[in-house]
Amino acid sequence: MKPCMFVTGNANKVIEVNAILGEAVPVQSLALDIPEIQGTLEEIATEKCRRAAEIINGPVLVEDSALEFNAMKGLAGPYVKYFLESLGNDGLNKLLFAYEDKSAQAVCTFAFSSGPTMEPLVFQGKLKGKIVPARGPPRFGWEPIFEHEGETLAEMEHDKKNALSHRYQALYKFQQWLAQGDNRSLYFESK
Repeated sequence: MKPCMFVTGNANKVIEVNAILGEAVPVQSLALDIPEIQGTLEEIATEKCRRAAEIINGPVLVEDSALEFNAMKGLAGPYVKYFLESLGNDGLNKLLFAYEDKSAQAVCTFAFSSGPTMEPLVFQGKLKGKIVPARGPPRFGWEPIFEHEGETLAEMEHDKKNALSHRYQALYKFQQWLAQGDNRSLYFESK
């Protein structure tokens, strides 16, 4: 079975994807510098997937994550990485200082393509929560400020987080799609 390349330079994402997918889907990671377009999460993931499939010349899986503040009509959205780099978790939290509504949602969008001539498919997961002062180890992006049911993602045990997160929900949809009909053999069997 030919493995699917998960295109990311983020070691934490690789760990989570492997923990969630297990051996059900053979995945190898590869860091590629692919410029991201501006647009919606779906547009960004789809275009990144197209470009990666051309470079790899085979099956690719790409991911884009967002953190959407409801009070700010979805900002920082897919650009949260740049907000985080500039402001840190404390600065992200302070963006909502003037707002009573601290609710947010974490959104994960995976795009998969079997190769350079195939249109990418999109799988998305969402997790509702709220923005709080940072709690838990600052290992992975904005997880210390995103609280779901009383715990930040950073405070959660890995197994618990990997069974409910926005990333899990998107990968679950991907796994369900693979389980339908001939999708697995169509996309992963060696030609």
